[in-house]
Amino acid sequence: MDHVALFTETSRACSKLITKRYSTSFTLGIRTLDKRFHLPVYSVYGFVRWADEIVDTFHEHDKAALFQDFKRQTYEALDLRISLNPVLHAFQDVVHEYGIDREFIDAFLFSMEMDLDDRSYNQSLYEQYIYGSAEVVGLMCLRIFCEGNEALFQRLREPARRLGSAFQKINFLRDIRSDYEERGRVYFPGVQYERFTDEVKQRIEADIRLDFEAGYAGIVQLPRAARLGVYLAYVYYLKLFHKIRQLPAQRILGERVRVPNNTKFLLLLGSYFRYRLARV
Repeated sequence: MDHVALFTETSRACSKLITKRYSTSFTLGIRTLDKRFHLPVYSVYGFVRWADEIVDTFHEHDKAALFQDFKRQTYEALDLRISLNPVLHAFQDVVHEYGIDREFIDAFLFSMEMDLDDRSYNQSLYEQYIYGSAEVVGLMCLRIFCEGNEALFQRLREPARRLGSAFQKINFLRDIRSDYEERGRVYFPGVQYERFTDEVKQRIEADIRLDFEAGYAGIVQLPRAARLGVYLAYVYYLKLFHKIRQLPAQRILGERVRVPNNTKFLLLLGSYFRYRLARV
C-alpha cells in the first residue's frame, strides 16, 4: 500500500473509532452491512458526529466560530480532495468515490448551524431541519449502497428520506426534556414544552407511524448487501418508538427512554433470522 492510500485508510479508521466510541447502536448496524460498506459508512458517521459535537457540546468555547472553521475545512477538503483532518479526509474521499451530492452536504451543514441558535420551529423550519439533519444522512448512505445505480437511488430516495425523518422525530421525542432544558429548543412546531400533553404526543406519533410505513417499503428494495443493516436500525427505532408510545407525556418529560443492550442483541438476532429466511 502506498503512503497516500495508507493515509486514507488510517483516516477512515479514525472515523470507525469515533463511531464505536459514540454509538454502539450505529456500530452494530454497520457491522451487519456487507464488509465493503463498513469504512465508507463509518466515514459518513464520523463527519456528521463531529459537526454535531461542535454545536451541542463545546459550550465553553465560541461554537459559532468553531463551526465556521469546520465548515470552511469541509469545503476545502472537498475541493482539494485532501485534508489533514482525518475525519474530513475520510469523508471527502467517500463523497468523491460514491458521488455523494454536494446539496446533501450543504443541507446538513445548514441544519447543524441552525442548532447554534435557541429557537422554536414553525412547520417550514421543522421540515427543513429534519431534511438537513437526518434525511440527507440517509441519502448519503443510500448513495453508497446503490454503488452508482442511479435508477435504484431515485426509486429509493423518498423511502430513505421518510425513514430518516422517522428516526429523527423519535430522537426529538426521546430527548424533548434535554433539548429544552439544556439547549432551549423545542423542535415540534406549535408545541410548547409546558403544554406537552398526551394528545400532542399522540399526534406526533401518528405522523411517525406514516414515516415508518413509507421507510419500510424502501428497506425491502435495498440491495441485499445493505438490507440487514438498515433493517436492524429500523427494528431498533421501532422498539424505541413502541416504548415511548406506552408512556404518558409526563413520563417522557421526566425520563430518557432507552433500549437496553441485551435487548439490542436480541433485536439483532431476530433481524438476522428474518433476513436469512428472506422475510425482509
